Amino acid sequence: MIRTILLAILMPYCLALYPSSGNVVELTPNNFDNLVTRSDEIWIVEFFAPWCGHCQQLVPEYTKAANALKGIVKVGAANVDEHKELGGRYGVRGFPTIKIFGADKNKPEDYNGGRTAKDIAEAALKAARSKVKTVLDGGSSSRSSDSGDDKDVIELTDSNFDKLVVQSDDMWLVEFFAPWCGHCKNLAPHWAKAATELKGKVKLGALDATVHQSKAAKYGVQGYPTIKFFAPGAKDYPVDFDGGRTASDIVSWALDKLAENIPAPELNQIVDDGSFKEACEDKPLCVVAVLPHILDCQSECRNNYIKTLAELGEKFKKKMWGWVWSEAGSQPDLESALDIGGFGYPAMAVINAKKMKYSILRGSFSKDGIYEFLRDLSYGKGNTAPVKGQELPKINTIQPWDGKDGVLPEEEDIDLSDVDLDEKDEL
Repeated sequence: MIRTILLAILMPYCLALYPSSGNVVELTPNNFDNLVTRSDEIWIVEFFAPWCGHCQQLVPEYTKAANALKGIVKVGAANVDEHKELGGRYGVRGFPTIKIFGADKNKPEDYNGGRTAKDIAEAALKAARSKVKTVLDGGSSSRSSDSGDDKDVIELTDSNFDKLVVQSDDMWLVEFFAPWCGHCKNLAPHWAKAATELKGKVKLGALDATVHQSKAAKYGVQGYPTIKFFAPGAKDYPVDFDGGRTASDIVSWALDKLAENIPAPELNQIVDDGSFKEACEDKPLCVVAVLPHILDCQSECRNNYIKTLAELGEKFKKKMWGWVWSEAGSQPDLESALDIGGFGYPAMAVINAKKMKYSILRGSFSKDGIYEFLRDLSYGKGNTAPVKGQELPKINTIQPWDGKDGVLPEEEDIDLSDVDLDEKDEL
């Protein structure tokens, strides 16, 4: 009972560690991007939980630092116990976590210094000096440093919109903007960076709605910027973009839509050099499975393996990997280059054709075993080795599997009736 009363008394204080009238700015998902990531100002931000004892102990020193940095560096605090999306966005695992949003707002720097006002203020000033030096040396400020390649954002007009967007099979994110719109200007570098990261997956376009009013009117654009998603096969009914406005938010949202709309990757047999290169050469990674010979694993057995691989291809389709399979012994140079087969069949390796490196499955060739192997690779984990010869191996041209069981070759009967045998040679 006493504990409940104490919690009731302390709760208002805990939820607001910093008074609204002070120099520590309260940050929430609603104002974070406008105040922090889209601004030109240096920010030092504490991510805290109100019940955290260390956070409560930091309050006087953090407040003192904010007062000293007033007019020089912005100081903020975000309650990530209440706003968990902010904690997840910036990988907050403990409290308090302090990050400095300097020249590159998309890559804040972790602050691991002392917890005194002096230490915090000095780290903030160091970030400010670094930004000034970058600009003086001919570099760019925070807004332009976030940008990707503007050439990757496709300029759309009333005249080319239907041909490029509506009549294509590509996925599109289209920004309808006005040149005088401040929010559009803030979005521009993030839009460009997202376009670069999504190149080859989702196309990003921009249409000046003040000039090309026909398309803006058709799609009900009433404010700026308005972003709409045009999915394949549903171009007459675009979906409103409801994600965040940073490059990472845009990329994440677009990849989720990509995963929803793209089919699972094809799982093709390696039958010649062209089929192998088409599946693997330009992909981030290529999954290569070597299945047992048809005489060791008949059609039902082989189809079960292929079904498992197809299901895993569906799970990882967002990664845009290539998926191929080969029969044991049909591509010896490939097996040698990837060190496949030494542990028997089935076997699997994943190759990065651009870096000429591969990683081999050492665990179970089962749905769970392969999933764990591929999941680790998707996170950048796992051991890699260079492809032998540092080039794609020679691929033999073979006949594709006909889907039938294997049949042993018939043995010919030997007719000895016409063979003269000496008595010495008689059997």
